[in-house]
Amino acid sequence: MENLKTYSGESLEGNFYAIGLNYKKADAEIRGHFSINDIAKEKILLQAKADGIPSLTVISTCNRTELYGFAQHPYQLIKLLCEHTNGTVEEFEKVAYIYKNHDAVSHLFTVGTGLDSQILGDFEIISQLRNAFRESKKHDIINPFMERLANAVIQASKRIKNETGISSGATSVSFAAVQYIMARVPYISEKNILLFGTGKIGRNTCENLIKHTKNDHITLINRTKEKAEKVAGKFNLIVKDYADIQSEIAQADVLIVATGAQQPTISKELLYLKRPLLILDLSIPKNVSEDVLQNDLVTLVHMDHLAAVTDQTLEQRAAQLPLAKKIITEIEKEFNQWADNRKFAPTIKALKNKLAEIKAGEIDYQRKKIEGFNEEQAEIISDRLIQKITTHFANHLKGEEGSAESIELIRRVFQLETA
Repeated sequence: MENLKTYSGESLEGNFYAIGLNYKKADAEIRGHFSINDIAKEKILLQAKADGIPSLTVISTCNRTELYGFAQHPYQLIKLLCEHTNGTVEEFEKVAYIYKNHDAVSHLFTVGTGLDSQILGDFEIISQLRNAFRESKKHDIINPFMERLANAVIQASKRIKNETGISSGATSVSFAAVQYIMARVPYISEKNILLFGTGKIGRNTCENLIKHTKNDHITLINRTKEKAEKVAGKFNLIVKDYADIQSEIAQADVLIVATGAQQPTISKELLYLKRPLLILDLSIPKNVSEDVLQNDLVTLVHMDHLAAVTDQTLEQRAAQLPLAKKIITEIEKEFNQWADNRKFAPTIKALKNKLAEIKAGEIDYQRKKIEGFNEEQAEIISDRLIQKITTHFANHLKGEEGSAESIELIRRVFQLETA
């Protein structure tokens, strides 16, 4: 996929890029600098459109922030990211990756199918990708290339989920958190557990806590009490007011923080402890200030540490990798063939029309010149020749030797118009 100058008759300036950072090189603090909320996502899309970027999608999760789109140079996308987050270009360059064209396509397939997730086979990412592409479409900043690519990745994700065991077993950030607690807190069913934040990760953690710890006196707190009550009603749990958080922390043995704030929501000022407290911060950016460690009774664990939790489930999932990769290779190959073919389809179509024009003129000339001229046979032979000639050109362009230069040469030789 060289420089995509033409695509199904459209003018697409630049190449397809994936730029971003993830948990592999960027710790939670740096990922927090580049995290993008819904308002910032919309601003990025609007700015991109104003800057003439033809197609862009923004992904921001607790483990990664990525931009996928067309640009003359990847710096256009990096600049957009840094302008709308708290991160700097210098910071980005230290931990970033940049993929181009086929490599960018491959990266999106790996991300969207859960193979690049912090915990292998975590399929939450596909719904986040789907929402991101939907948002791009809503803002009219997605081209047919990226729309088809999104559908191909969704198809691969569905097949991997249905045809492999890579998503079997309960393993996610929330489950890893519960495993961590159970491995380090004795008699967990009798302990006081406080969950602060009832968003998606909070709810999932709550479900896993109830299922695996058999603890029936978990307390929930959320800034919006109604949301906590909704979750609590489902599991028959206790809900306390946000104003009570200090006294509830004092009574807790385990505090799980799953809030979505941009600044820490828990700091040393809230801690009046008389017994050891294990704090798990499942938020990006970090929502627990490091200053809580000034209290000797505190043990603080962030979600990055939880990725080290391995068990039989993860080993079973890893065994399914070859099958998952085979599915990706198959669907990715189909997509790349389609994308590559679309580059020269207008040229082949124009060539066919040009040859048909020449044929019509020649048959008309021979009909007038030759008595008893068999027009029907001439049509059949001419059409077969046109088909064979255009097939040869198409095969050349499909092969490794096909390039933008070859397309341009064919256009010049036959004086084709493909706009």
